[in-house]
Amino acid sequence: MCWACQEAERERIWQLVDIISTGEMPAGYTAQDLRDMGLPQPGELVREEQPDGTVLIRQVAPKKIESKSAFVCDSPDSE
Repeated sequence: MCWACQEAERERIWQLVDIISTGEMPAGYTAQDLRDMGLPQPGELVREEQPDGTVLIRQVAPKKIESKSAFVCDSPDSE
């Protein structure tokens, strides 16, 4: 892939990330399309605007699944 094509691909990916960071699904793409490209889904990114105008986009850590009951070993002690 030539340099210009690589640059165009990076710009396209950045535009998709920018849209996803607003919580919207990019037009013409499905959730599976984003997964296939290795991109996060809407709601998985946080967009923060800094006082100097800089925009930070960061990925949200996945939510921890809480277990309703803790594992308890019911085997007898070997001692």
